[in-house]
Amino acid sequence: MKTLQLHIISPTGELFSGSALKVLLPGAKAPFVVLPMHAPLISSLTRGEIRYTAEDGTDHSIAVGGGFVEVKGDVVRVCTE
Repeated sequence: MKTLQLHIISPTGELFSGSALKVLLPGAKAPFVVLPMHAPLISSLTRGEIRYTAEDGTDHSIAVGGGFVEVKGDVVRVCTE
């Protein structure tokens, strides 16, 4: 099964770095899902939760106060507040 490399970074340090099957992000206009082979994008994020499914199938969530995301290839980089 194809995966994403997900990196979530905050001012206090790295919150997660690893493989994920999918990521749900609180986009500024609406929540959106990133799956493997997603089109490249850069988007702002609002207050909410980042939810992701790890490679082993477990679901996780991290509360964020906003930030930005970059999707390039199968790499998702999130900078949060």
